[in-house]
Amino acid sequence: MMRIISLCFFVLAAALTLSVQAAQVRSISERVYSAGQATRGQELYKAQCTECHGNAMEGVSGPPLVGEDFLANWSARPLTNLVDKIQKTMPFTSPGSLSRTQSIDLVAYILQTGKFPAGPTELSEGSLAQVTFPTAARTTATPALTSTGTSLPSPEGNLAELMRAIAFPNANIIFNTQLKDPGAQAKKELAKAPFDYVEWGATVYPGWLAIDQAAVALAESAPLLLTPGRKCQNGRPVPVDRADWKQYVAALVDVGKLAHQLSQKRDYDAFLEISEKLNDACANCHKVYRDKGGAEGSGATRCQ
Repeated sequence: MMRIISLCFFVLAAALTLSVQAAQVRSISERVYSAGQATRGQELYKAQCTECHGNAMEGVSGPPLVGEDFLANWSARPLTNLVDKIQKTMPFTSPGSLSRTQSIDLVAYILQTGKFPAGPTELSEGSLAQVTFPTAARTTATPALTSTGTSLPSPEGNLAELMRAIAFPNANIIFNTQLKDPGAQAKKELAKAPFDYVEWGATVYPGWLAIDQAAVALAESAPLLLTPGRKCQNGRPVPVDRADWKQYVAALVDVGKLAHQLSQKRDYDAFLEISEKLNDACANCHKVYRDKGGAEGSGATRCQ
């Protein structure tokens, strides 16, 4: 009998604990930060964030920090996640340079700019996990169908991330042929300790093999620039339906295929023209979509 009573007491206590924990969860609309804290965050924002995210957080080269898309991206997630992202990855050119307190102050200013009211108490480390964004619906593009009728997966990265992951490193491998003959490079010796997988990988496919693979990567990955639903770094949709965008993607595919053909001939002098063709294919698109309004992706109207 005592065991049954003890078990019932344990179940009741657990239920009460869960109820208390649930009651502690608050929405960002419940005055979770102070006006003074937001003022500190505003000063930090002006110094560290305006260039990428805009004076009104509307998004420039970086995504907007207010509005429906921002709220949908953070839907139902605790403020801890946003503070972590700011502290660990921002500013983009100097990640990790902001303290925890500064990151929390910036979140307070983001909430203020998003029209969520301030209260008498500052947002603190202890309260971050109990404060959540409201649940918001995300607008998603209709999945594209392949020629076999299967749907394409939704994009994982934004346009800038995709370019940095595939196009940038592989284009540089090809551009480097202007400086070094792939067939004349000595085999790299791998350091015995400490072992480094990146260094080891560079020794596995040296010389022309690396050029072959870079060319294939460009030709095969370029169509990913047409994936429906992909966003630019500043949060705007990639203009996948525009005729000129499709032409720029096709030009990159063509250069990748030509590079692969010439690379397999192992004729260094004949291959040298590829760098110029690849540069033209990249620059023609960049000046219309990436650099509009500012060089090297800083333009406020990129992807428009």
